[in-house]
Amino acid sequence: MLEKEYDGMRYPSVDELLKKINSKYKLAYAAAKRAKIIEEENGWSPLEDQLCIKPIGIALEEILEDKTKITFK
Repeated sequence: MLEKEYDGMRYPSVDELLKKINSKYKLAYAAAKRAKIIEEENGWSPLEDQLCIKPIGIALEEILEDKTKITFK
């Protein structure tokens, strides 16, 4: 795991995430949906380059790093 300082819910930063998705409500929806998919995958585990270990944190990291494509209608 990377040696990077983060403080619970302060990583990833909401301000940085809102640059990716312009609404807190859309961000919460997208992160919850992706976290559910992560949980349902068989044998999921955090990768070495991920700082978060919970599915919701991993989902937020993926959104921040543009690893997840999200479209809203």
